[in-house]
Amino acid sequence: MKTIGRYIVRGLLGRGGMGRIYKVELPVVGRISALKLLEPDPLLVKLMGWDALNARFIEEARTMAGLQHPNIAAIHDFDVHGGKPFYTMDFFANNMGIMIGESYRTEEPSRRIDIDNALDYIGQTLEGLACLHAAGIVHRDIKPYNLLVTAGDVIKICDFGLSRQRGERFSGPANLNVGTPFYAAPEQEKDPDSADLSADLYSVGVILYRMVTGHLPQSLPGDPSYTPPSRIHSDLDAAWDDFLSRAMAKQPGRRFVDAASMLTALEQLGEHWKRQKERTCALAPASFSSGLAGKAETLTLRSEAAKVSEGKAQSEFGLDQLWRPKIYVENRFICTETIVRDQATGLIWQQAGSAFPAGWTKAIDYIKNLNTTAHAGITTWRLPTVEELMSLLRPPSRGSDLCLPSVFASRQRWLWSADRKSFISAYYADVTLGFIGWQDLDAPYYARAVCSAGRLK
Repeated sequence: MKTIGRYIVRGLLGRGGMGRIYKVELPVVGRISALKLLEPDPLLVKLMGWDALNARFIEEARTMAGLQHPNIAAIHDFDVHGGKPFYTMDFFANNMGIMIGESYRTEEPSRRIDIDNALDYIGQTLEGLACLHAAGIVHRDIKPYNLLVTAGDVIKICDFGLSRQRGERFSGPANLNVGTPFYAAPEQEKDPDSADLSADLYSVGVILYRMVTGHLPQSLPGDPSYTPPSRIHSDLDAAWDDFLSRAMAKQPGRRFVDAASMLTALEQLGEHWKRQKERTCALAPASFSSGLAGKAETLTLRSEAAKVSEGKAQSEFGLDQLWRPKIYVENRFICTETIVRDQATGLIWQQAGSAFPAGWTKAIDYIKNLNTTAHAGITTWRLPTVEELMSLLRPPSRGSDLCLPSVFASRQRWLWSADRKSFISAYYADVTLGFIGWQDLDAPYYARAVCSAGRLK
């Protein structure tokens, strides 16, 4: 059993130039945390020296410990193991990189986030940056994977390894990149010391562009090859083009003055979007048809739990490259107070699900309790398979589709499936973004029970 200090290592969450991040467990109480250990790349040690990297790591921990804000990740412990410093913070299963499906090939298309959620996530990010900048700190590595997302949909900015205090000079080699390609501001790539708070705001603009279009900008506003977001997403208009052109301006002086002013402009953009939706919905027909290809007869979906490796999951489940269904079900829902019947699949669903997120084992216990108490008069509830969860997923909404209310409770957006990826992980569905993913069994997701109409007892 590998340990770091007093913590039991439960898995590797990620690695970078400065170190590795582990999922760890605190003995006795069983608390799960994320632990960052200074384990720099040998080339980085050669370029900068161990002492400089050690000092920067300690400064990163001090920076995080000194910031108290709901949208900034907080550290809980600091220690040294085998001569290497480490710190711990809350473990969050999700981050924006996972949610949009960004891979190591960053430039590949990603999943779009619906506009209302994108506005909310970017607003929270700007709230956190306002606190950061007020403390005289420039993050310099704002990107999707550094925006953690809690089970309550709260953004937590993390990874301050490249952050710079006001007046601090970069001590690394001149040829060492600071920031992440595609998200770093142009001036930051050329001269890390010239990056001020507007460089972080530029990164936020790139993230928002990617959220609402599913693509990275291929060039900067003002360049002939730049594609305004309204040309990619038909629900966006000139107001979005103007906002993102300013956020991603090549010259820092043309960007928003600070995070607060960018947040104010974002809120105005949100109000503009709200009015646009209201006009669209006022003209939209009162129809609940999905408009998707479907059949009148009842579909038969796999109800028995299965174990499927990650490498076979896309073909086995019928998913595209972004883990979304290749074929969507045209549901025929009949709703009552607590359950939803789907005539298209012959399935009966809970309208909501578990009140709180919990690990996969707890989700199984929740199902057992429903059967013990005969919830809604049914004793054959079970955790749904991936195929069954996929029948609830919808493609990204556009136009009048945005006006259709959901028949299910919106709180339960991450739903556990009965299907396992391995002995320590299982598949889940993000019903808001419409994709299938997998997580370790202790990830805090919801359970929504299902049963087959023909098996009621």
